Amino acid sequence: MNEPNVKPQRSAEEEALHCVRCGLCLSVCPGYRESLNETDSPRARVALVRALKEGLLDTPSNGYASSFFRCLLCGACAFVCPSGVAVDRILELTRGELASQGLLPEALSDLDDRIARYRNISAEENEGRLIWADNLPSPPTGLGKEQAEVAYFVGCVSSFFPRSYKVPQSLVQILDRAHVDYALLGGIEWCCGYPMFIDGELERARDLIRHNVEAVQAMGARTVVTTCPSCFHFWKHSYPAALGVERLEDLGLQVQHATEFLADLLETGDLGLRQVQRTVTYHDPCDLGRKGGVIEAPRRVLAQIPGLELVEMAENRDSSHCCGGGGNLETFAPEVSQAVARNRIHQAAEVGAKTLVSACQQCERTLANAARAERIRIRVRDITELVLEALE
Repeated sequence: MNEPNVKPQRSAEEEALHCVRCGLCLSVCPGYRESLNETDSPRARVALVRALKEGLLDTPSNGYASSFFRCLLCGACAFVCPSGVAVDRILELTRGELASQGLLPEALSDLDDRIARYRNISAEENEGRLIWADNLPSPPTGLGKEQAEVAYFVGCVSSFFPRSYKVPQSLVQILDRAHVDYALLGGIEWCCGYPMFIDGELERARDLIRHNVEAVQAMGARTVVTTCPSCFHFWKHSYPAALGVERLEDLGLQVQHATEFLADLLETGDLGLRQVQRTVTYHDPCDLGRKGGVIEAPRRVLAQIPGLELVEMAENRDSSHCCGGGGNLETFAPEVSQAVARNRIHQAAEVGAKTLVSACQQCERTLANAARAERIRIRVRDITELVLEALE
């Protein structure tokens, strides 16, 4: 697996001082490319941090504090920065300071309050996390299991958004065909905490983090599998630090995204796949690819499906264009989110693919909406759906 670049954990002001204002980040920032508004650029946010730290501006008001939240947190700026400035780190720390001063935008504050109360982003009873399993041909073998080798962490979107039910439905059917010993956490699964974290409220997320780790450990599971890239990224790269350890393995656990798990599973040859004659393109989710380091595993999965032709978009792998669904931006500034998604779906259409495949329920939902809005005849599917189709 490709590991993401490891940035030093400097303070926000230390990071900001390394910015030479070259403007290279403007060319890759999806929000800025849509608005061409300098205040929506990574460079402007870094300059704003420097001005605040140097006392050139008063304590932030909601007026310009909001610019720190009009960001997808896709990591493209940090990836191309020649000075190695971790712009995402600056935003995380600055958002934390703003949240502590009561300057979290109302829409995001309400989101965090919902998570704290209901343990999910949807303000629904958390015991309903397995409703997606009701319409399967047969109950998943992981249903109601108290002990298993693998814990499938479904995530809030796939648990509570009906149009995303097909992601966990597809994966559990694949796992059952492969006779994997897995368990579904159901109501004892809580939101991973990532939405709170990127809103600057890590302390509120700690209870969720501790609970989820303890729930998986109580099952005796050694591996956590996720279909949500944000859950994967947060479990792998933030859970250890939040719990005071260096690596998740120090807690007796490892986390894999479903594409990593499926790539290993399919390459054993134990699952026969039929021909699927189709031209597809693959969209790298930001939290999975550029930020999470999982680039090749999804392509290994697609390579195992006979007859499938993969064509790459102009911006792919580490340089993938965001789908528009990250950073809680859909909650705070939906018009920017939708504009970014429209640009990405046009990139998919340009390569002549009839199917756009991703490995993220949020990307699938955001890009499918964009395809309908733009009247582009391209089908958007999750990679688990495509694997299940090849198995049938």
